[in-house]
Amino acid sequence: MDQKLSFCESGFEQIPEVNVKAHNLKQNRPPRNVRLVVAALILRDTEAGLEVLICQRKPDQAMAMKWEFPGGKIEPGETPEEALRRELEEELGIQAKVGPRLTRLRHNYRNGGAVDLQFFLVREYDGKLEKHACNDMCWSSLKALPEYDFLAADLGLIRDLADGKLL
Repeated sequence: MDQKLSFCESGFEQIPEVNVKAHNLKQNRPPRNVRLVVAALILRDTEAGLEVLICQRKPDQAMAMKWEFPGGKIEPGETPEEALRRELEEELGIQAKVGPRLTRLRHNYRNGGAVDLQFFLVREYDGKLEKHACNDMCWSSLKALPEYDFLAADLGLIRDLADGKLL
C-alpha cells in the first residue's frame, strides 16, 4: 500500500504512523539514518498569556547556543513518553506529567541524516527547574518565539505556535 506524505504549512513532513525500518525494507531501500527524538512544550498560564519553556544549548554542544525545546533521544525499549520523562528529569531536574502528543515532524538534514521529532504537551511537573544540560532557559510567549535563534528542525513548529495554529 502506497502512503503519501503530506506537508504541513511550515514545509515539514508529517510522519505517518509506520515502522520506518520495516517500510524501507519492503520498498527495497536502505534504512535512512533517522534519530528518534522527543521534546516537551512545557506550558504555563500567566496574566500576559500562555508561555512555553525554551532551553539554549551549551557552547560545547553541536549547534551551540541554539534554542530548542527540552527533550532528547528515545533509547531502545522506551516509549516516547518514558523517554521524555527521563530526559526532563536529567536535563531540568523535574518529574513531568507528560500530556498528549501535539505533533510529529521529520526534519531532513543536508548531510543525509534525519530526525523524527515528537512534541508532547507538559502542563504539570514536580520539582524546581534547574539547568543541568543547557546554557540558559527561559519562559517565552508563543508570539515571541521567532525572536530566538532556534534549531532548524524546530522552525516550522515555531512559526505555527507563534501564529496560533497549534495552541
